[in-house]
Amino acid sequence: YMQAAFRSQNPHKYYKNGQFYRKENAYVFDFDPARTLTIFEEFANDLSKDTSGGKGDTQKRREHITELLNFFPVIGEDDNGEMIELDAEKVLSIPRKIRSKEVVRRGFMSNFLFQNISNVFHAPQEILDILEKLPTVTETSPNKLSQDDLNEIPVDDDGEIDIPQETVIGISKGIFGDKIYGTIPETIPENVEQQIENTVEQAQTGKKEDYIPQITKTLTDTLIGQVVAPIIDETKKHYGDEIKGSQVKRIEKELTKNAEKTVNDLMGNFAIEEKQREEERKTALENPLSDKTAEEINREYDEKRQQAVEQMTKKFNEEMQKFVEQSEEKTVEHIETAKAENEKKTAEDTIKDHLRGFSRTIPSFLMAYGDENVTLANFDTIIPDKVFLEVTSITLEQFRDIKDLFEPVVFDDSVKEFINLKQKLANYFDENNKEDIFDYIPPQKTNQRFTPKNMVKKMVDMLEEENPNCFDDPDKTFIDLYMKSGLYIAEIVKRLYNSNGMKEKYPNAEQRLQHIFDKQVYGLAPTEIIYKIATNFIFGFTDKTDDFKHNFRQKDTLPAAKEGNLQALLNKLYD
Repeated sequence: YMQAAFRSQNPHKYYKNGQFYRKENAYVFDFDPARTLTIFEEFANDLSKDTSGGKGDTQKRREHITELLNFFPVIGEDDNGEMIELDAEKVLSIPRKIRSKEVVRRGFMSNFLFQNISNVFHAPQEILDILEKLPTVTETSPNKLSQDDLNEIPVDDDGEIDIPQETVIGISKGIFGDKIYGTIPETIPENVEQQIENTVEQAQTGKKEDYIPQITKTLTDTLIGQVVAPIIDETKKHYGDEIKGSQVKRIEKELTKNAEKTVNDLMGNFAIEEKQREEERKTALENPLSDKTAEEINREYDEKRQQAVEQMTKKFNEEMQKFVEQSEEKTVEHIETAKAENEKKTAEDTIKDHLRGFSRTIPSFLMAYGDENVTLANFDTIIPDKVFLEVTSITLEQFRDIKDLFEPVVFDDSVKEFINLKQKLANYFDENNKEDIFDYIPPQKTNQRFTPKNMVKKMVDMLEEENPNCFDDPDKTFIDLYMKSGLYIAEIVKRLYNSNGMKEKYPNAEQRLQHIFDKQVYGLAPTEIIYKIATNFIFGFTDKTDDFKHNFRQKDTLPAAKEGNLQALLNKLYD
């Protein structure tokens, strides 16, 4: 990625219309700003020991980014749509902003929120039991989290797959045995020698042909045919459906490439020695003082070549055996690593699924108890333990045990993003707001399932159709017996506030609102968190909530409704 950016800056001189021009600018475009700036930031800081691998404080990392920007400026679009050169602060902050928006957009069910997932592989069973208690997001039943199962996945202290060498060797022996190929055919040296003789004869008749490529091909075909092909066949027999065809092709391609390199290295040395021998032969033949005949000299060097071919063949046999062992182990390591990676990914996906089951509750908690000062560090202090357990299925103390699985920077940024969005959409009287904050709060596994805004409007429309001019009458009363979001009451309040009849009775906007909340709208919420969510939304348009007397109560009406005592309950609550 970085090479592309720097190479595009190479000087280029070109001729056009009778003049020479030199390239003055180079641009690399990327349409994923988060990726671009993350790579840039990591590259800038990985060049220095004090900040490589995520080390160093923000100031030091900012300095290194500033230095790289001198050689590699980054241009981006600002809030006004203008292209500007980014400074170090923007390089650091823009990816965070993008990630936090993505987290909020997905109702906090984003993997951006999580970190250190691989640490769970070394965690005690108690941690896995906590994660198991968290409801999952997916409907399909995930794999059970068991420490015994996780221990079977070979990971190192950093959570990376690490197949022990003794395991690789043991599996290799079990699959391929001590030797997968027979002895080198006796015809190999004869073929090599015959190719040399044929080439010499062709040279004498004016048809000189280089025998080195021919020998190289013979040896390469032997290595591929007697080693690569049998290894691939045995691998497919042993693993069967456990490996994909694409994996087999990759392994075969890699082994073939290694076979070619093994032979090319061997023949490269042989070719150099052969050239030296031929130079020596030529010198000896051209030496006028030599007491040897040309026939004797040629016979001497033919014998040297024959010895060299025998040595090369012996060396090839040794390299072949080494290649067999390495190829068997490399094949096993490749497949076992891929299997372990799949097992690890499955386990991590299960863990993340449980964590997303928890993280989807975060927007509800923020609606009920949150403000711009909430961070991961104090998140567990703003919510009553009873409410937390009711919504998440775990206690606050248990949450603290898994807290390090959440990325604090992304968490904190996302909370701020959500609170800002909540404030932006708080005024439900503003018809320009086509969405509401509940678009960003996913359904919960508990009874916190919010009726969509468009459905609420249809419900109120139907109410008005059945009761014409009901919103013009200041004596009409309305109640939501089982509030969830507060959207229904908010829509009623808005219709009453904007009705012509109410405006005539109460021209003063504040007095009109006072009358509506005090005399006309009523609501009951089944739990504390739902009560807070609903009332926070209903009064979200104002910072003077305490100025309004209202008739909203925390009470679960379901038992009374089932027993037929609902009216008695309402009389008691609103006597």
